[in-house]
Amino acid sequence: MLKVMHSTANPTIPKSPWEDLNQIPVPNTTQWENIKTQLDLVLLALETLTGIGSEAMLSAAVSLNLESKVPDRVALWRLRQSNPLRKSQGGRKKLDVEEARSLVLIICHLAKQHQELIRRAVGLLEQLTANKQKPHQSALLGDYIDAFCNTYQDRMEEEEATSTDLLTNLALKLLINLLFYSASGGHRRLWLALIDLSTK
Repeated sequence: MLKVMHSTANPTIPKSPWEDLNQIPVPNTTQWENIKTQLDLVLLALETLTGIGSEAMLSAAVSLNLESKVPDRVALWRLRQSNPLRKSQGGRKKLDVEEARSLVLIICHLAKQHQELIRRAVGLLEQLTANKQKPHQSALLGDYIDAFCNTYQDRMEEEEATSTDLLTNLALKLLINLLFYSASGGHRRLWLALIDLSTK
């Protein structure tokens, strides 16, 4: 555990989330294909749980002063199309480090806005799991799982049909992750998780 030294003579100004992410080194072995996929899937979980669309994502970009990275719907669509799992419609856009950081901040900003709903969904999941009940026995979780599975199948290219059980497990795993990303410091958690996943 690293200890941070605090100087009373020169109090440090808290870093912005952007500066925070900038200071985390990106390994040379980073597999950007994996990062592009994971970012799009986290956004997919967020939008199917909360019902938000591209307008909310663009509004978050404005709030975070990231308009230069994500200026409009087309730019956002291109960033999400960079996910190699997506059904291709034309040339894929390469995702650079700054664009990836921008999406991380947008995701965490939106997750924080919908933290109450995310907490409620995770709480229901824990309760049903403890009672050995299926997630679909909750209307909130059932609607989320159905929306996630349908949207995934609609958008992603699949060589073989992915089973509903696999997609359900993915949806629930992403839901639990969203709870962590909605908390304070969620942007660091998400960025470090992406780097960890992409270097394995």
